[in-house]
Amino acid sequence: MATLTNQNQGYPSPPWWRVFAWLWHWSSQRHRRAVEDLLKHVHACERRGQAASAESAAGAIGWSPRRAVKIIASVEAHGYIRSTPRGLELTDEGTQLAINVIRAHRLWERYLADEAGMPLTKVHAEANRREHDREGGRVDRLDAALGYPQSDPHGDPIPTADGRLAEFAGTPLMTWQIGQPARITHIEDEPASVFDQIAAVGLLPGQIITVKGSTPEGLRVAFDGRKSVLAPVIAANIFVQAIPQDAPVPAPVRSLGSLQQGGEAVILGLDQSLRGFHRRRLLDLGLTPGTPIRAERISMFRDPKAYRVRGSLIALRREQADKVLIEDGTTQTTVDAEATP
Repeated sequence: MATLTNQNQGYPSPPWWRVFAWLWHWSSQRHRRAVEDLLKHVHACERRGQAASAESAAGAIGWSPRRAVKIIASVEAHGYIRSTPRGLELTDEGTQLAINVIRAHRLWERYLADEAGMPLTKVHAEANRREHDREGGRVDRLDAALGYPQSDPHGDPIPTADGRLAEFAGTPLMTWQIGQPARITHIEDEPASVFDQIAAVGLLPGQIITVKGSTPEGLRVAFDGRKSVLAPVIAANIFVQAIPQDAPVPAPVRSLGSLQQGGEAVILGLDQSLRGFHRRRLLDLGLTPGTPIRAERISMFRDPKAYRVRGSLIALRREQADKVLIEDGTTQTTVDAEATP
């Protein structure tokens, strides 16, 4: 019997059983992802004190109502969820599986942001894709390689290997007292369109933010030497907590790129949006907290600039210098009009 071939490329056609096996594997993996997505959704609703339902799952995950009902029936038959008068609830087994998926997701977000240097606006979608592959101790190895981080780039706590998940501390920024500095503890990464706007403003967990007032357009806030107006839908996705009373009062800050020639300053740290290789490179150059720095020379085209740090002369482009935060009120306080952020 002649061998069947692909007439376009001349390769032998795979045996029918291989095609069947591939289709079965693809279908089972697709179903597994759907099950885990549902468990994550129900878990998120429980953490927020909301009721999960077929309608909420369809809206959050992007399913049709018919598909949502079908997946829920399958998951309930396996004992991972149960239907109650209030809505869907996780069983103990379902909770543990959901936490395993959440752990993988948040560790991948940490890796993608810190090590791969992926923009924060893209890490959530990529982590959604990778979180379902947890075989062979991959997640445990990733956790160890990252140094066992406690939170993801959005401020969400990362579950431990034994399934413990801490509550994130925080109060909605919308309700925070005007004029009282606070530290950002958490930023919701969904919906993606809102998170993209928060990232564009430059807000990240760990930053100190102060609400200056309220306008019809939203909250007037100040952070890292910058000012902005946050629409209510944006401010509602940002959570903060009080700065401990014994903590040092944060000094006014500005970027190194605003320092004029001859100006001196003290480095406070690097912008938290700077990740991975680029962050390590600036640290290797000696741009660490508490280090004095001086703007020595400005090129003809004003970029790059030369800075004296730890006895060495280094050149930084404006985009790099803007990621270095310096203490205000130094020997040179005049800011370049051209360089003002």
